[in-house]
This record gives sequence, C-alpha cells and structure tokens, in this order.
Amino acid sequence: MSGEKRKDYITWEEYFMAIAKLSAMRSKDPNTQVGACIVSKDKRILSIGYNGAPNGFDDEKFPWSRDGENLNTKYPYVCHAELNAILNFRGSRKDLEDAKIYVDLFPCNECAKMIIQSGIKEVVYLSDKYADSENNIASRKLFDECGVSYRKLQVDGTKEIRLSLE
Repeated sequence: MSGEKRKDYITWEEYFMAIAKLSAMRSKDPNTQVGACIVSKDKRILSIGYNGAPNGFDDEKFPWSRDGENLNTKYPYVCHAELNAILNFRGSRKDLEDAKIYVDLFPCNECAKMIIQSGIKEVVYLSDKYADSENNIASRKLFDECGVSYRKLQVDGTKEIRLSLE
C-alpha cells in the first residue's frame, strides 16, 4: 500500500449530476427520463426530483404519448424534474437561495421561471438538445435577465459511473 489517496474519484459536480441521473431512472416516461438534484452553497443535497405523472395520476392511465391530440399526450400533464425537485424540498425557502440545480436536460421556460422564483442561482446541465426551441431560447433570456447562470457540465470521459448492486 502506498498510503496515498485514490486518484480516480469523481468530482463534486460529477457526483451531483450522477444523483440527478440516478433520479431520472425512476421516471416512467418511455421516451425522456430527466432527473434533478438541488445543492446548497456548502455542497449539501437539498432535494431531488424526476419527471413523471402528478401525485394521484395513475401511471398506468397516464398518457405517455408524444404524438397526437395535445390532451392525449403527456405534455399538458407531466411534472418536470426541476418542478418536482423544488416541490419535494421540505426546508426553508431561504435555503434554496443561491443554490445550484443539476439536471440532465437544459430547463424549459416554465421550469426556468420556477428556478428563478425559488432563488436558485446556477443551472448545471448535461444536454441542451432543444437549444433552438422557442422554450429554451426563452429560458436563456429569463436566466440572463434574472441573474441565473447556466453552463454545461464537462465530464471527464475517463470515468465511468456504475449503477450495479452486484
């Protein structure tokens, strides 16, 4: 034994994003699974969430479709990961001030408004695959105007996060 610490451990940011990705694995959505992890300034996890049906809406009866008449799709009903993480928080709203939210997918404009109103000051995301959509253009405008920073997490490609219990 060399007596030195391990060198291949994950960073705090990789850890929090991994928690968000693990949370996303709870989503029943057959197409898009998103998780969110809210973290305080002192690196404490405050809350987590994932996208899914509202409480009381049976997952078996929930319209998970992406196509068809709007009322027969998931879009008017689904709760996004950011919303659930904010609503799942059980502490003082003051604790959300200046927090960070780690999320797989760049937030839509509705989630951007909730992030701003909650006091979260930074968004760290992995993917912005809808960057050119009007919703995401609006999100960036909202964040810019309201002083919420956002950035894509650069992940070290040499690390692998294993989610096996064996």
